[in-house]
Amino acid sequence: MGDLYIALIHAPVYNKNMETIATSITNLDIHDIARSATTFGAKRYYIVHPAEAQRALAGRIMGYWQEGFGSEYNQNRQEAFSRVRLAFDISEVEADIAQEQGRKALKVATDAHQNPNTTSYPALRQRIEETDDPVLLLFGTGWGLIHDVLESCDLILDPVYGPGEWNHLSVRSAASIILDRLRGH
Repeated sequence: MGDLYIALIHAPVYNKNMETIATSITNLDIHDIARSATTFGAKRYYIVHPAEAQRALAGRIMGYWQEGFGSEYNQNRQEAFSRVRLAFDISEVEADIAQEQGRKALKVATDAHQNPNTTSYPALRQRIEETDDPVLLLFGTGWGLIHDVLESCDLILDPVYGPGEWNHLSVRSAASIILDRLRGH
């Protein structure tokens, strides 16, 4: 089975007007996605933001739960945060994985729309289970990953749909659903 890595991308992403922006790191995204990553066996959860102040804020939040009072109060959170790394950009994440794995990871984007190189959950799950290829799964904040990032990916996962047309989930919810589809029992 290949190692699964996930990355939450805060920049470059779109806003509702399809302008390229950077979103703010949120406490809930750090906590909830770290817990989902741990539950579903992701090797690492990267939080990607180009602003040093945003990475420092995330570092302080994580430090509280890893070294401060929170580490004694809730040891489960400490375990989940042990998988979290902060990165400046996607290329830093890719380089970190390549150094650890000795090869490049298959880069897979998530998106709320159908794309030409869309793959199904069963197909990606099978690839993860039957090969030892590392997989990097990208989640976008705001209104999603910009077109250039999507084009740089090897594959894009099918969108998460409910019974209707509306599918604008929070990234925390989408990450949990997608990780369950790829690694759940």
